[in-house]
Amino acid sequence: QVQLVESGGGLVQAGESLRLSCAASGTIFSSATMGWYRQAPGKQRELVATITNGGSTNYADSVKDRFTITRDNAKKTCNLQMTSLKPAATAVYYCTLRYGSTGYTYYWGQGTQVTVSS
Repeated sequence: QVQLVESGGGLVQAGESLRLSCAASGTIFSSATMGWYRQAPGKQRELVATITNGGSTNYADSVKDRFTITRDNAKKTCNLQMTSLKPAATAVYYCTLRYGSTGYTYYWGQGTQVTVSS
């Protein structure tokens, strides 16, 4: 069983920064790939960033060099540091955990709202 809880969302002005946090329960965190997705109103859910257990990261082109994903296996947390925020970043952000060697299983948090005003 895995439970993911996001926090840190809120309202910020364009150009400001915000840090999202994801707290995970369960025993498989250290063996899993973590990630952040987002879904804006009227749009499909899209991948923002991922980080493997070994620390390899992947970012959407739209956030590369502005967002940073990190993880702390001891604390079982995954953070997304967002800088130079743009109004286009307004969305519900979801923490995800991907686990498995025989196929993959995905777990999702409930999401946290990020709103960037212009």
